[in-house]
Amino acid sequence: MAPSAQHHCPAGGSCHRGTLIESMETRPDRPDADGPIPGPLLFARYAWPPNERGYCGPADGRALLEYGAAGVVDPGLTELAQAFSGAWPYLQLIASEAGITDPLDHRVVEAYWLGNSLLDGIDVTHLGNSLRDRFGPRTGTSWSYLAEAVPAGARPHHSFHVFGVYPWVGMLKGDHGDHPLEVLDRCRIRSGRVVASHGEKVIVRSRPLVFDGLRLRLGPEIEEEVVAAVDGYGFVGDLEPDEYVALHWDWVCGRLTDRQRHALAHYTRHHVEMTNDHLAHPGPQMAMG
Repeated sequence: MAPSAQHHCPAGGSCHRGTLIESMETRPDRPDADGPIPGPLLFARYAWPPNERGYCGPADGRALLEYGAAGVVDPGLTELAQAFSGAWPYLQLIASEAGITDPLDHRVVEAYWLGNSLLDGIDVTHLGNSLRDRFGPRTGTSWSYLAEAVPAGARPHHSFHVFGVYPWVGMLKGDHGDHPLEVLDRCRIRSGRVVASHGEKVIVRSRPLVFDGLRLRLGPEIEEEVVAAVDGYGFVGDLEPDEYVALHWDWVCGRLTDRQRHALAHYTRHHVEMTNDHLAHPGPQMAMG
């Protein structure tokens, strides 16, 4: 299922500007078996769920789903990735700090969405300057709160953006009901263990984010139903019980190796702990409200 003609693939299925890496039917998503998924495809698979809801990225983001499912990499996909004004500067920073020329290199994309050792080589001054240039003018006098996160150990990981930049943490103690917590839980990348597959839906066990009025933490495991595909478009092949998958909103984005699962848990826990340290005052989370 290649992207439609307007996204560089003719109706016959071969891409005249792109390269068909492998379709979902011929290449199950097993990064530990066949090598890493190309970075642009990895980006598409994690960027599609929030884009589907209109939270970020281009208005014609349906192409992300089609690219991610078909395994097509071409300039059109790069253009779509560059339209994500929240994620793209993080990718540029990670790549620059690592001496990698392509912000969509697999290692860079993995670092942002899941986490890897590239994050630990980021110069805090460069991260601070990047955040100041992007968010300083928007936060005004509240910039100082966001700036505190950098020397406190912030990393250019998706969980930092969710907990440290978006306004939802600052709304946890307000009169907003459960909505802020639900957004934080679904917007972060989380892992789930497969229980069963039923067509295009999958039952997984995962640990939701909970808030006790003072601190955020991961709660006990629950079972939830998530989406593996819609109308035949999906990012993983057949899933088996006890496999671990990455979840973004209610979508399965891909399988997780043990290394990826542990990295995701590490960087998520790190930024949750940082957030808890700042919940006592209107820190960076309030700055973007």
